[in-house]
Amino acid sequence: MRAAFASRFDDANPLAALTVGEQPEPTHPADDWVTVQVRASSLNHHDLWSLRGVGLRAEQLPMILGCDAVGVDPDGNEVVVYPVIPTPGDPRGVSILSEHFPGTLAERVAVPRSNLLALPAGLAAADAACLPTAWLTAWRMLTTRGRVDEADAVLVQGAGGGVATAAVALAVAMGKRVYATSRDAAKRARIAELGATAVEPGARLPERVDVVIETVGAATFDHSLKSAAPMARIVVSGATSGHEPKVNLRRVFAMQLEILGTSMGTPVELAALLAFCAERGVRPVVDTVVPFSEVADAFARLHSGDVFGKVVVDHTA
Repeated sequence: MRAAFASRFDDANPLAALTVGEQPEPTHPADDWVTVQVRASSLNHHDLWSLRGVGLRAEQLPMILGCDAVGVDPDGNEVVVYPVIPTPGDPRGVSILSEHFPGTLAERVAVPRSNLLALPAGLAAADAACLPTAWLTAWRMLTTRGRVDEADAVLVQGAGGGVATAAVALAVAMGKRVYATSRDAAKRARIAELGATAVEPGARLPERVDVVIETVGAATFDHSLKSAAPMARIVVSGATSGHEPKVNLRRVFAMQLEILGTSMGTPVELAALLAFCAERGVRPVVDTVVPFSEVADAFARLHSGDVFGKVVVDHTA
């Protein structure tokens, strides 16, 4: 079957480590696994990190990339693939597709049957394919970890990327006052179109916020601390600018701030996210949709850093 996979590692030029070609059909590690015919998938920065060799070992190559997918199960049902797989050999006890098990950037992917959720009526495959990783992470950051139902105002750092842009769209749909930062003026204009107040990084906000969504790290963390209201939650799921920021501990204890880490989410949370998007008419921000035949161009688009929202791969085109 046709697939996009890491054939080697290249930290300096990850695109050079990407191969598009034939790979074996999926195998089933256990009786409860099934094969899904992939209709749509989407890219994540996780895929670029895999090409750099982060989270993979040479003996695992070639590894089919991709975490997100919508497809058709053996019974003909349209399904969304939940990408977290129980993995006893991993220190976390779980792994994401393309870490220990082949990923979704292929004609077919194998997963446990329990990892399949029904595609809600009215939600297109290309939209739903954006949800299981970046949007699920943003949903969990806001709801389970950030307790956004107790909040009036939210700050999202570094909007433009998949998780941050998802957090903006979701928080706006939840009726919160949303502030979002970006270094790029064009991206700030796009953020404003989503219903948020767009500001430059480090700018003083009109108010302190109850929840901060952090995926940037060192470059923005001091601003996150200064923007937080008493007893606010700063929820961290990434550190693209560096993972060792300076933290003013006096501000943390004086303001009684919570700094919370998170990654991905549960099947129940993904089901809630799918229902929210279907019922509220919320649709993912899509930067580009490309046919699978041009998947290498999709990787180049993501690597360029010019994306706003998700890069989607259409496996039916």
